[in-house]
Amino acid sequence: MEMTEHAPTQHAVVIASGGLDSTTVAYLLADRGSRLTLLSFDYGQRHRKELDFARQAAGRLNARHEVVELSGLGRLLSGSALTDPSIEVPGGHYTAESMRSTVVPNRNAIMLSVAVGVAVATGADAVAFGAHSGDHTVYPDCRAEFFDVFGEVARVGNEGFIAEGFQLLAPFIDQTKADIVRVAEQVGVPFVDTWSCYRGGELHCGTCGTCTERIEAFVLAEVEDPTDYAVASTRAAR
Repeated sequence: MEMTEHAPTQHAVVIASGGLDSTTVAYLLADRGSRLTLLSFDYGQRHRKELDFARQAAGRLNARHEVVELSGLGRLLSGSALTDPSIEVPGGHYTAESMRSTVVPNRNAIMLSVAVGVAVATGADAVAFGAHSGDHTVYPDCRAEFFDVFGEVARVGNEGFIAEGFQLLAPFIDQTKADIVRVAEQVGVPFVDTWSCYRGGELHCGTCGTCTERIEAFVLAEVEDPTDYAVASTRAAR
């Protein structure tokens, strides 16, 4: 499975959550010779432990890693299960109905705005993000239309300052999670060192929407899943 074609990048700012998708983007760009800056965000998410996995990925890739402190903003973006401990993280399949409560208002636009600012300040010629087709029905800011418009906003809003040929890369925007697992295997992503679970416990819970999606992706990709899940029967059932 190949990443969507794009011009070679010298230096890419990767929005890195520590999850499978963004880690695969980082490894793929590194494999193609890009210098990387991994940019993570602490927005008060209950699964904040994902930041440790992003830090590990940066270390393995010899990349600069920065964590942007937005926890105060996270408190203002109320109503999401990811930032409000009183709202339960939904379980089961990743559908628009069940996962609506995990939407953090305008999250990707906020992260991308900061990432573009970092790219302009450092002379990076790309910002990369790990959204994929499975996100489309749940998160409106993971759709191709959004990225097309945002890329143009970034270029117009920084005209004369942004690197020539700047690209906003969402390489998996039209691909599935299973496709990402296949690419990750090809470029050597250590699966066990990525974090997906929205509940943020000691282990992946194995039952929330993101865990369900992760489990199914490995099955569909026909790739061995080394993840330890808290629900012991989860792996046996695959």
